Amino acid sequence: MKPLRIIYQFGAEKQAPVSFVVELDPATLALTLPANSGLPEWTRLAHDICPDCPLATTATSHCPMATALVELLEFSRQIDSFAPLNVAVTTPEREIRTTAPAQRAIAALMGLLIATCACPDVAWLRPMARFHLPLASEEETIYRATSMYLLAQFFRQKHGASPDLSLAGLRTRYERLHEINMAMAARLRQAIEKDASVNAVILLDLFAKAMPYSVDESVAELEYLFSAYLAPDR
Repeated sequence: MKPLRIIYQFGAEKQAPVSFVVELDPATLALTLPANSGLPEWTRLAHDICPDCPLATTATSHCPMATALVELLEFSRQIDSFAPLNVAVTTPEREIRTTAPAQRAIAALMGLLIATCACPDVAWLRPMARFHLPLASEEETIYRATSMYLLAQFFRQKHGASPDLSLAGLRTRYERLHEINMAMAARLRQAIEKDASVNAVILLDLFAKAMPYSVDESVAELEYLFSAYLAPDR
C-alpha cells in the first residue's frame, strides 16, 4: 500500500508559497518524519514535559509531538496571527483552496500533525486524520469527533469489549488533550518570535478545553439532523 499523503501549501504576502507534505503510514496512520539529528532544545522530552507523560520512563529523548511541529514552527515564527494566508490542501480525495488568518491555517495543519505523531496520548485521534477536514468549523469538529468515538465503540463491542455510549471516555480524552495543548504552548513560546504558532495551539485548545464540559449540550445541538432516525419504527 502506498503512503497516504496530505499536502498543505501556504502563500503569504511577499513570500514564495511553502508546501508541507504530511506522509502517513497507510495501515497505522503514523506520521513519517525524515531523520533529523539537529533538533532544537525545545523539542527535548524533559523541556516543559506534559504532566504524566507516558514516555517519561522510557529512553525517548525528544517529544514526538514537538518533533513533528519543528518544520511548521520554522515557517510560522515570523508570521503574525492575523496575517492572511492563501491555503491549498490536497488530500487523496480532493483539493481545497481558501484564504484564512495565519493562526487558523496553521492550526489546521498543526492538528493533523498532532493527531498522527508518535505521542501515545493522542493516537485515538488518528481516524479523524484519515478523513481530514481542513479548517473545520466547531460544529463539523463536534460531529466528526463524536461520530469517530461512537464508531470506535461499535468496533470495541465487536471485539468483545464494553462500548461507551455515554461519551464519558471522549470527555476524558479531551481533558487530557487540554493538558497536552497547554504544555505544547509553553514549549512553543520558547521558540517563536511572533505568535501565530502559539495562537494556533490555543485555537485547537479552545475546543479541547470546552468539549469535556459541553459534550451533551454540543451533541444535542445536532439532534435535529437525525429526526428520520427518531421516528417510530414502521
